[in-house]
Amino acid sequence: MQVDNSILSVGIDIGTSTTQVIFSRIAMENTAGFFSVPHVSITDKEVIYKSDIYITPLINSYLIDGDKVRDIVQKEFEKAGFTPQDTQTGAVIITGESARKENSAVVLSKLSSFAGEFVVSTAGPDLESVIAGKGSGAQSYSEEYACVAVNLDIGGGTTNIVVFDSGKVVAKGCLDIGGRLVKVDKSYNVSYVSPTAQKISDKLSLGLEEGRTTNEQALNALCAEMVNLTEQALGIYEKSPLAESVVTAGSTPLRIEKPIRAVCFSGGVADCIYNSDREPLAYGDIGVHLGKAFRQGRLYSDFNLIKAKETIRATVVGAGTYTTSISGSTISYAENILPIKNAPVLKLDRAEQEKLFAGDVAFLKEKLRWFMEQSDTERLVLSFEGERNPSYLATRRCAKCIGTALDETLKQGEPMLIVTECDIAKALGQAINAEFGDKRDIICVDSIDVEDGDFVDLGKPLMDGLVIPVVVKTLIFG
Repeated sequence: MQVDNSILSVGIDIGTSTTQVIFSRIAMENTAGFFSVPHVSITDKEVIYKSDIYITPLINSYLIDGDKVRDIVQKEFEKAGFTPQDTQTGAVIITGESARKENSAVVLSKLSSFAGEFVVSTAGPDLESVIAGKGSGAQSYSEEYACVAVNLDIGGGTTNIVVFDSGKVVAKGCLDIGGRLVKVDKSYNVSYVSPTAQKISDKLSLGLEEGRTTNEQALNALCAEMVNLTEQALGIYEKSPLAESVVTAGSTPLRIEKPIRAVCFSGGVADCIYNSDREPLAYGDIGVHLGKAFRQGRLYSDFNLIKAKETIRATVVGAGTYTTSISGSTISYAENILPIKNAPVLKLDRAEQEKLFAGDVAFLKEKLRWFMEQSDTERLVLSFEGERNPSYLATRRCAKCIGTALDETLKQGEPMLIVTECDIAKALGQAINAEFGDKRDIICVDSIDVEDGDFVDLGKPLMDGLVIPVVVKTLIFG
């Protein structure tokens, strides 16, 4: 018997410049036979409501106004005709410079209590890059055409960059370049200049200063240099010291090893790239000027241009839609801690996996610490493909490496959560449990394909304990 289900998902993105909400309807179906282990697949997905786009409300330059953000979300629920009880899943993501605001945790708390079982997270610059690249369509383009494609999500405060090779993330990074780094009215009176914009202005002797008047030529020169610095970061030109100085704190160094074939622009500034007929100071900032500068640059002219499926909504659409799967039947778990909700995924690549099986603990400790800082989390799911027929000794080395690194990195009381694609979870989980089971609860499941940026729910065991339902909250739009 096949069972059809439909769930309502909501995505909320609080960015440097804008705040927005979307609702998506996701249809799922049990595609397994009557006597088979359940296998749930997505059969349809549709964005059914897009909110107005709001300027992110701030109390001052440093504090998000949590009450006003909550009012926006409540208003959009009402306009869409839904209540918090209608939503089965969703995401609240604070991105860009907003993630650095002092009270972002308070804002997230207000919104998570407002609407149920959300993924609630501040997105570090790397995670935001991946989310936007999936929401824009760059990932699916890279996968469909088996090519290297880069997505530049150009917002108010940052440009988030992700590189896909045949759909897989191979590089990511972030620059402090965006459309609201200078605020200026239609009389060219400057009310704000960010530290990054000030550096560039000083280098070019543009004379930008808060409280003074500027001109169109100065803003054009500023934005042209911002585009030049972005092109340096992507290897089009040799990198200068100034280019190094605009790299966003906490982002991964952007290392591109294969030639880029295609470029996609998303974020608010992307609308000004694809549509060049905007008034120069329509938004009280340099966003239109920056869009024009990117349109005149080599990133626009020298590569295949991917027209983004979503521009300003790439992040919120990417973050608001998910899928579900079922674990394999050879698994290892501590049943007393299930269910587990909203654990972020750290996915290791093949080279890193080889280090695991060789017993390299140092690299994994460093990787775990980096991810937990990026994701602002105390819990994570460690994921890797796995070997199909690993030797007993290799399995023991891998288990000891994982157990040691997780035990030393995680807070006391947090469980070890491991997900693999290959059918090795039972042996691996038992090996970890043999050495660390007296210290930590351990769950190890297989037959699950996850990626960086995903979140995972682990449910209570089914089929007399043979399988665990796993909700993989994949960013599937795009």
